Amino acid sequence: MLAQNRPHSLTNYHDFWITRPLKTTVRTHLSSMPSLKSVAVLIALVAIYCNWPQPPLSDRLQKWKSSGKNFKFKDFNIFYKDSLGQGQSAANRVVLILHGFPSSTFDWYKMWDGLASHFGRVIAPDFIGFGLSDKPKGHSYTMFEQADIVESLLAKLGVQQVHILAHDMGDTVAQELIARQNALIKSKKKSSLKILSVCLTNGGILPETHQPRFMQKLMLNPWIAPIGTRVTNRLIFRKAFGEVFGERTQPTMDEFEDHWALMRWNDGNLIAHDQIQYLPQRYANRDKWVGALQETKIPLHLIYGPADPINPPNTFLKRYKMLMPNSGVTELSDHISHYPQLEDPDSVFQAYVGFMHSLKIN
Repeated sequence: MLAQNRPHSLTNYHDFWITRPLKTTVRTHLSSMPSLKSVAVLIALVAIYCNWPQPPLSDRLQKWKSSGKNFKFKDFNIFYKDSLGQGQSAANRVVLILHGFPSSTFDWYKMWDGLASHFGRVIAPDFIGFGLSDKPKGHSYTMFEQADIVESLLAKLGVQQVHILAHDMGDTVAQELIARQNALIKSKKKSSLKILSVCLTNGGILPETHQPRFMQKLMLNPWIAPIGTRVTNRLIFRKAFGEVFGERTQPTMDEFEDHWALMRWNDGNLIAHDQIQYLPQRYANRDKWVGALQETKIPLHLIYGPADPINPPNTFLKRYKMLMPNSGVTELSDHISHYPQLEDPDSVFQAYVGFMHSLKIN
């Protein structure tokens, strides 16, 4: 009887001693594992724990919000700031600020008063899906629509001439606006908006040198993103956000909390996968948007933090200078990274004033 249960060959040995016990073990573990329904419930509970309750706006953010306004773009509320400065209010002294991903116009709060005092007027919208603007779910977020929003806002305000100061994703919106102006000039058509100058700061201006962060790659994955957006909490956000700042120029805890609160406003954390589609749009429109900078006669300048892990100097800056010999460049201190307007606002302000001074805009 015992002999009948023994393996008679190497194949039978493997089946008798390894395969059968393994199958039995797997079946035992599978039967003891929670069902898919239980896993789904667990994920939902973790998501609620991570993201509830929604953080309140700090006093600083409440003041920022109350000093702004909203306008309607299609069916959406778009938040914007519009400050008349103490400087001359001539039409050629309007500065338009375009913010980046995943933040908002609040990125410029350290420079706002200085810009408003020095120039005639400063205008900055929160793009749809960002900051204090509406954040529709399932919306197709494109750089073309963001540029449409900018044009609609300026038309509403009766502004016909602007100097653009942009960062990160805002650089791309600026490139689209430049491309539109270039096209109108070529076709000899009259434009309702004239861009007088463009100052870019750290951003994916050249897609071929852009190095997306790990969290950005996750958010681009259609399978991982729905889970990732729901389990991301302030600690994960703080780590990811802090990675693009210099070691010596990290945001304070209050600043981390403010940026997290703005991202959570109107459930913005749940649409990160939709928001970040601007990255593949950069690749798809690379020739148009990079070509716009090469072709334009608009005065260009770049203020650059060289410690940027997303746009490193040995690749991005070298190539930018080669492709855009018509652009001026201000390199900040070696320890300044991807958010120069927050990390070294005084140097960015002085560099921008210097650029404007070169245009005889004092």
